[in-house]
Amino acid sequence: MNFAMIFVLLGWVSCFNAIFMLLPALVGVVFQETASYSFFISSLISLIIGLLLLKFIKPKKKTLYSREGFVIVSLSWIIMSTLGALPLFLSDSIPNFIDALFESVSGFTTTGASIVTSVEDLPKCCLFWRSFTHWIGGMGVLVFIMAFLPLSGAGNMNLMKAESPGPMVGKLVPRVRSTALILYAMYFGLTVLEFICLLIAKMPVFEAINTSFATAGTGGFGFLNDSMASVSPAIQIIITVFMILFGVNFSAYFLMLYGRWKDALRISEVWVYFSIIAVSSIAIMFNIRSMYDSIGDAALNATFTVGSIITTTGFSTADFNEWPEFSRTILLILMFIGACAGSTGGGIKVSRIIIMFKTTIKEIRMLIHPKLVKKIKMNGHEINHDVVSSLNIYLIVYIFIFAFSVLIISAEGHDFITNFSSVAATLNNIGPGLELAGPSQNFAFFSVPSKVVLIFDMLAGRLELFPMILLFSPITWKK
Repeated sequence: MNFAMIFVLLGWVSCFNAIFMLLPALVGVVFQETASYSFFISSLISLIIGLLLLKFIKPKKKTLYSREGFVIVSLSWIIMSTLGALPLFLSDSIPNFIDALFESVSGFTTTGASIVTSVEDLPKCCLFWRSFTHWIGGMGVLVFIMAFLPLSGAGNMNLMKAESPGPMVGKLVPRVRSTALILYAMYFGLTVLEFICLLIAKMPVFEAINTSFATAGTGGFGFLNDSMASVSPAIQIIITVFMILFGVNFSAYFLMLYGRWKDALRISEVWVYFSIIAVSSIAIMFNIRSMYDSIGDAALNATFTVGSIITTTGFSTADFNEWPEFSRTILLILMFIGACAGSTGGGIKVSRIIIMFKTTIKEIRMLIHPKLVKKIKMNGHEINHDVVSSLNIYLIVYIFIFAFSVLIISAEGHDFITNFSSVAATLNNIGPGLELAGPSQNFAFFSVPSKVVLIFDMLAGRLELFPMILLFSPITWKK
């Protein structure tokens, strides 16, 4: 285990976090808010920690293997979230540190689950920070650092694989740093495009920035207590479009950017993703038709909610907790499916669903024809046995964590739907659940032990389970 290199990278993470905090601090200065001091103080603390690690830790080797990659990613997200909770706590916006940590983890993991009962009462610098953490965490903390900090060695790919959502993570171009730069260029470009569209739709600048950050990271922290229910239909349509766009595999955008449209259109995951959205939206639209004045209102609310849930953004235009059971069941299923691999969305991922379906079909055929030789293919490429095996292990671990989390928080005595959907909302990085954790409610009613469990679920869900699990394995820390 290369501990020295781990501490050096954690030092860089802390330094970058100090820089990130200066933006909300400046927002606080612009709006003349005393809460801005908490961001300056937190930034200074983060900078001191980072500089101390960089000054006194001198690695003899810079090699990073898979084990170091997982540990660095897990600890980076824990440190970022802990330091990110400081300004919320120091400003007294969230006076309980565990609550502040919950909010910070929810921000960085792009979950959007909140313990704040009235977001409209928060200082604007805190509102900005909550949305900005979505944007930072959306593409990945270490992906961002690799884009601006050239790190040598082939082991850098291990960092990207450990942090990037979904299976089959690869380089878009030969150099890892170039891959990170391309990803963030596309990410930044789409964010700016949404910001411009929101301005054209007459959304105020500050709100447009926050909404763009939250949509890009598919996080869902808002600036209004009713989320997006009171904004204009034009703004709701723009947000719907961009939520869905940010849930697309960024490899498709890369291929389009370089004129390889045929290859981009061959990505089956994207087609399945859009098909699920279309079918789910139409089904819910007809199911809730009687609850709205027109078919247009029903269509907009259905499509917005479906886009928000499958991309795990978490914005809402309606309290879908009051919708019929059929619609709520569809939304619950979408919580588990999630967005595409290689996007900013959470969930199990559409690509895994496709592979599971094809594997099931193959196994059924082999029951009838035992000697059948059938290869599973995706986008014209063979899926080797290792990918299928890792998928099976992922699902086993996922079910275990999910069941254990529901069991732990059920000790509080809340109803089953609340417990089940709360874990689904946090482990899949969605935000709102059902019943007591519905879109018009929040997670403040949970006890501290339950919040700690849900904090772990948010981190585990964002990092694809294994990086967090490996922290608790003795084998990880052996030389």
